[in-house]
Amino acid sequence: MTSPAQPPVGRLASISLDCPDPSVLADFYGALLGLPRAYVSPDGGVVSLSEGGVALTMMRATDHVPPTWPAPGQQQQLHLDVLVTDLGPAVEQAVALGARQAEHQPAPNAWRVLLDPAGHPFCLTTVTGD
Repeated sequence: MTSPAQPPVGRLASISLDCPDPSVLADFYGALLGLPRAYVSPDGGVVSLSEGGVALTMMRATDHVPPTWPAPGQQQQLHLDVLVTDLGPAVEQAVALGARQAEHQPAPNAWRVLLDPAGHPFCLTTVTGD
């Protein structure tokens, strides 16, 4: 925990996801979250989405292995929680964009676990923490 007298080293600029095709995953998350492309590397290996806040960045990993969550093997490493107002329609929209529902749903009334086109788990939720 940072004390008030000591300034932070920096601020969170981006959350990055490894994937086989950054453009495809950027299209998916751009549509899901309504975020425009803020940066594309000359070779297309890095694509960042942002509206001026924290960026969501897709990075090419030629040896990418999708998570096998909740099964053992390749752990999920990281996942995003996306706040929605109504789970049912939000799930339908995400699936129409290319997501698929995960078989394991630990708390389906609060969170729906989906897998993005590269296999990363993410959750749609109505839980705000307030």
